[in-house]
Amino acid sequence: MQLSGIQHFAFCRRQWALAYIELQWAENLRTVEGHIMHERAHDGGIAEKRGDLIVSRAMPVHSAELGISGECDVVEFNRSESGVFIPEYEGKFTATPVEYKRGSPKKNDIDELQLCAQAVCLEEMLCCDIPVGYIFYGETRRRQKVLLDKGLRDRVRALLEEMHRLYDRGHTPKAKRTKSCNACSIKDLCLPSLENGKSVEEYINSAAEEMTDP
Repeated sequence: MQLSGIQHFAFCRRQWALAYIELQWAENLRTVEGHIMHERAHDGGIAEKRGDLIVSRAMPVHSAELGISGECDVVEFNRSESGVFIPEYEGKFTATPVEYKRGSPKKNDIDELQLCAQAVCLEEMLCCDIPVGYIFYGETRRRQKVLLDKGLRDRVRALLEEMHRLYDRGHTPKAKRTKSCNACSIKDLCLPSLENGKSVEEYINSAAEEMTDP
């Protein structure tokens, strides 16, 4: 299961299913700008060292427990005696994930959920605890600190369990039209405006009845 899907799933279950189960996707200005920002975050090689700080870009992560894998935009390793030993860097370091987003902080927690899922993967891989992470927003050009508390972690696990169930069934939920549909890049694939109409089965049954009426 792709780690990045948790943000889509929390935003809209149908959007997630169309993209990750049916493999349907379309771009718009927002998604293209997001791709450009992530490419910039990943630019500059795999890792760079700045004194006691090591910056790892496009770092692959996974969690066998959660059944997910993906990539962190940036993971910052700060030298600290309270950290974990990392052989290739000859010392102990704390790990902090940093996620890059094109817009501004949102009213919901979908960005925080993705960041938390990355942290859980890192904790499993490095055998460490990661209490905080950061989200860098392109519009504000500032980082937002995120506390990775129990409530956020429990929500991540609950959403991933639901994602696995839907994925295993190959089930795409029905559309639930909201104001957010207007900005969705795949609204022309989703067609939420047709949700109030008849289903295909209802349409066929209705047509068959009309054909048999005297």
